[in-house]
Amino acid sequence: MFDALSTKKRTLRTPWRAVSAMFILNGALFGIWASRIPAAAARHDLAPGQLGVLLLLMAAGAIVSFPLAGRAADRLGSAVITRHIALAYILSLIVIALMPNVWLLGVALFLFGMAHGAMDVAMNVWAAEVERKSGRPLMSSFHAMFSFGAGLGAASGYVAASANLSMQFHFIVAAGLFGAVTYWFSSIGWISEKTVSMEASPVFSLPKGPLFFVGFIAFCASIGEGAMADWSAIFLVEVANANDANAALGYTLFSLAMVLTRLVGDRIIVALGPVSAARLAGLVAASGSALAVVSAEYLPVLLGFILMGIGYAVVMPLAFSRAANDSRHGQGQAIASVATLGYGGMLLGPPLIGFAAEATSIRFAFLILCGLALAIVVLAKILDVSASKA
Repeated sequence: MFDALSTKKRTLRTPWRAVSAMFILNGALFGIWASRIPAAAARHDLAPGQLGVLLLLMAAGAIVSFPLAGRAADRLGSAVITRHIALAYILSLIVIALMPNVWLLGVALFLFGMAHGAMDVAMNVWAAEVERKSGRPLMSSFHAMFSFGAGLGAASGYVAASANLSMQFHFIVAAGLFGAVTYWFSSIGWISEKTVSMEASPVFSLPKGPLFFVGFIAFCASIGEGAMADWSAIFLVEVANANDANAALGYTLFSLAMVLTRLVGDRIIVALGPVSAARLAGLVAASGSALAVVSAEYLPVLLGFILMGIGYAVVMPLAFSRAANDSRHGQGQAIASVATLGYGGMLLGPPLIGFAAEATSIRFAFLILCGLALAIVVLAKILDVSASKA
C-alpha cells in the first residue's frame, strides 16, 4: 500500500508539473499584488503620479534583476535558483503589505520587482531544459500557466476585498498557500545544466547579434500586450462608443484568447514549425489590429482584439525557446537579454500608444501595433532553432 502511494506521488511530481507550478506561482503572486493596488493606493493616500513612480520602481527592479538571474541560473542551475528566488518573491510580497510609509513601500516594490523579474528568467531557463529533454515544444503551455496563476491571484484579491480582509492577512495566507503547493510539486530533484561564463554581468543587458532580432520579435509582441492592457477599454469607448462595462470586456476576451491559444500553442508549433507558427501568429495579430482600426462597430472590434490575443500568444514562448537554444550564449544570459527587450515592450507599449494617440488619433495609434505584428512575420526566420546552432 505504501509503495503504491509513493509511486502515485512520484507520478504527480513530473518535470512539466514542477515547472508549471513555478509559472503559476509567479503569475499568482503578481496577480495578488495587482488585485490590491487600489487598496495599497488608498492606504498610503497615493496620487496617480505617485503610484506611477512606484510602479516604475517595480519595473526597474525587474530589469536590473534579469542579467543577474540569468548568470546565476547558468552557474548554479536553474532549478535551484528558481526555487530560492521563489521564496524571496513570496517574502517580498508579504513585506509590501507591512510597509508603514510610501518611501519604504517604494523600496519594497523595487525588491518585489527584482524577485518577479529574476524568477521569470530562472523559471524560463528551467522550462527550456525540460522542453529540450522532452524533445517537443512545451514553452507555450508553461506561459499559459503563468496567465492561469495571475487569474487565480487576482481572484483571491477579489475574494479578499469583498470580505474586507486586510492586505496583510490576504498576502500572508494567499502567498503561503500558493508557495506550499508549488514547493511540493517542484521537489523532484531536477539536476540543471550549468554553464560557467567569464563575462561580466551588466546591469542592463541587451541581446547581441542574431539574438537581437529574437529580442525584437519579443518586443513587438509585448508592446502589443502592454498597449492592450491599458488602451483596449479606451479604444472601445472612443471608437466603438461602448459603455464602461462593455469596454472592460475587450481586455478580458483578449486575455482569454491568449490563455486558450497558449494551451494548444505547443501543438501548433509541432505541426507548423517555429518559423511558420511565428509567421501565422504575426499575420493573425496584424489582421486583428487592422480589423479593430478599420471597423467602428463594437463586435468587430472585439473580434479584432480576440485575433490579437490569439496572434500574440505563442510569440514570447517561441522567442524564449529560441534564446535558450542559442549556441553563442549561456541559456540564462540569452533568456535574460531577450526578457529585457520583451519587458521593455510591456513598459513602452502604453506610453507609445498614448503619445501617438495624442498626436493623431487612437485608431491611427493602433496601426503601430499592426506594423509591429507584420515585423514578426518578416523576422520569423530568425526563430529557426537549427540556425542558432550553425
